[in-house]
Amino acid sequence: MPASNPLLRIHVTPTERDLLRAAAEHARTNLSDFVRRKAIKAAEMDLADRLVVTIPAEDWAKLERCIRAPAKPNAALRDLAANRPLWQDSLRLARRSTAEGRNQ
Repeated sequence: MPASNPLLRIHVTPTERDLLRAAAEHARTNLSDFVRRKAIKAAEMDLADRLVVTIPAEDWAKLERCIRAPAKPNAALRDLAANRPLWQDSLRLARRSTAEGRNQ
């Protein structure tokens, strides 16, 4: 008998489920795969945030100079500042999806 993948169950509110479903549809995948991929990515990032970086003493002054130097403007940052955040559109899409689901 082949081994099956363990099941992980989570509890979410109806609004949270609608938001997740809308995001999964936007990503063109099913809800389970979307939540699994995003949870794994978030776990990896959380663990990476806890890594300790050791900077050799001889490089510390160079690092401080880089940190204190004024930022140089670039096209990517200007484009980012000029556009509406994606999360605002995602929330609107989830609300619309919820309303459409109730009308069916």
